[in-house]
Amino acid sequence: MAFLNINGRSVAYRLLGSEANPLVVLAHPLGMSQAVWDDVLPALLPRYRVLTWDLPGHGASQAWGERPVTPVDLAAEALALADLAGAERFHFAGTSIGGVVGQQLISEHAERLLSATLTNTGAVIGNAELWNTRAGRIRQEGLAAMSEEIVPRWFAPACFEAEPALKAGWCTQMGRGDDDAYARLCEMLGSHAFTGKLSGKPVKVQLLGGSEDLATPPATLEALAAELDGAPLEILEGVGHVPSVEVPGLFAEKLLAVMAVDLGDVGHQGVDYATGLETRKQVLGEAHVARSTENATSLDAPFQQMITRLAWGELWSNDDLTRRERSMITTGILAALGREELTLHLKTAKRIGLTEAELRQVLMHVAIYGGVPAANHAFALAKELGWGDAR
Repeated sequence: MAFLNINGRSVAYRLLGSEANPLVVLAHPLGMSQAVWDDVLPALLPRYRVLTWDLPGHGASQAWGERPVTPVDLAAEALALADLAGAERFHFAGTSIGGVVGQQLISEHAERLLSATLTNTGAVIGNAELWNTRAGRIRQEGLAAMSEEIVPRWFAPACFEAEPALKAGWCTQMGRGDDDAYARLCEMLGSHAFTGKLSGKPVKVQLLGGSEDLATPPATLEALAAELDGAPLEILEGVGHVPSVEVPGLFAEKLLAVMAVDLGDVGHQGVDYATGLETRKQVLGEAHVARSTENATSLDAPFQQMITRLAWGELWSNDDLTRRERSMITTGILAALGREELTLHLKTAKRIGLTEAELRQVLMHVAIYGGVPAANHAFALAKELGWGDAR
């Protein structure tokens, strides 16, 4: 876990995975912490860089100050963390109040989003009286006492039956939060709504809900779908308010499907240039792509556009293989053929996160199947680029 100072507050976050992968930012529900994503991470990390963080006064993040907190403030935290990760655009997924953060991003920062998956949330959640009453009780009774009443609303009954310790665990987690910060977020939910603010935004959106969700029942998600111009909505049967905890495998499957690049009917229409450019920047880095673009002339500009669409759009954007796997394949082929771009892809392999052992095995395969001289040249070039430690 790491910490970033945002507007004078310490914010706890995790940034995991290769910088050459597209970024997904995950926002957790009220009263919980970024730990809700732990069981989803193994499915995401082979293909995505993942950023999670704790909301104010939750987990290890510092409590809020004296002024009211707004969705604008929470979205600003998400954007500050995405900027820290160097991501101009990113995927977003948020549950409950995390979905409210997502709605703020869709409303005001749609240009930053590659996709948005909003789960168990609504354009309007509850009402002001409900939230203000809860805020008052939290300040009077405390989170630890109130957790026994609130936590059971998060999960479907079958989930508690399958995991008897789940309730006590999350009650403990909730009880460690800051009372005032939680109360201020309750007041925010009671005073802010996104009715009339989400239509016409150019963002790919998927909505997920739970059939057993008491906090944001299916009707709340249906109303949100209408606000989002009929965005697709799926209600998960037998699931409550926190699908990433209750059914992490299914949740990861749904999220991966949303974030995957739409390759369309490749045999007829191909992949658009913008998609290929996004992937090319993620894998090779903004600076390299900028240089290639700046150095292009009337002679090779169409060629640059072609390889951006074909190599980076239709190949590297395809999720059938991870970018790590594609890096190993590409490095091996270029080494065997002795091509000039081997230097670039040896640098890319390091950026993607290949280990020294993995690169060694790639080049040893080149030696057996492509020839010892080719592998010898590739090993020498890799050493010049900083691979390997002196013995």
